[in-house]
Amino acid sequence: MMEIKSAEFVTSAVKNEGLPVHDGCEFMFCGRSNVGKSSLINGLCQRKKLAKTSSTPGKTQTLNVYLINRKFYLIDVPGYGYAQVGKKIQESFGKMIERYVRQRKQLKLVFLLVDFRHCPTENDVLMYRFLKYYHLPVVVVATKSDQVKQKDYKKNKEQIIETLMLEKDDDLVVTSVLKKEGLSAVWDHMEQRLNEEEK
Repeated sequence: MMEIKSAEFVTSAVKNEGLPVHDGCEFMFCGRSNVGKSSLINGLCQRKKLAKTSSTPGKTQTLNVYLINRKFYLIDVPGYGYAQVGKKIQESFGKMIERYVRQRKQLKLVFLLVDFRHCPTENDVLMYRFLKYYHLPVVVVATKSDQVKQKDYKKNKEQIIETLMLEKDDDLVVTSVLKKEGLSAVWDHMEQRLNEEEK
């Protein structure tokens, strides 16, 4: 697993113009509200309070930017599918994410988080198709595996692959922040991209 020498919150932005100016790599984390994006970022970076976690879904309402090892960035985007967040706000989130995905050349890889306990939602499927429309490489990260029995792993993995109609080049990583399961595999994907960019 990558050695984390430094991890810092840089900024929150609602437009690409508010994002850092750099020539490095960015990795986007997206998924429905309450799927565990902030917890995963904290687990990956070995920091308890780097990304703010909340029991209230829909808390992330901006593009939140984290600089890792003073070298590359993790981008946490607003979650989708939480009914209590009004339709207009949801639409503004969608436009914010679309602008970022469409215009940001530094974006090299997307981690789409889904809840390992359940079948992917219609919104999960739409997000995956949206990302593939823009020809982005996607790693699907199934979260909260500590709440799934080992005997159900194979069934739940197949359910995710079939529901999303996952393309063969896109990987599925099963994770648990609590058990530190799958975190090194997520880092492996980022390291691979970073190495490719440096060539």
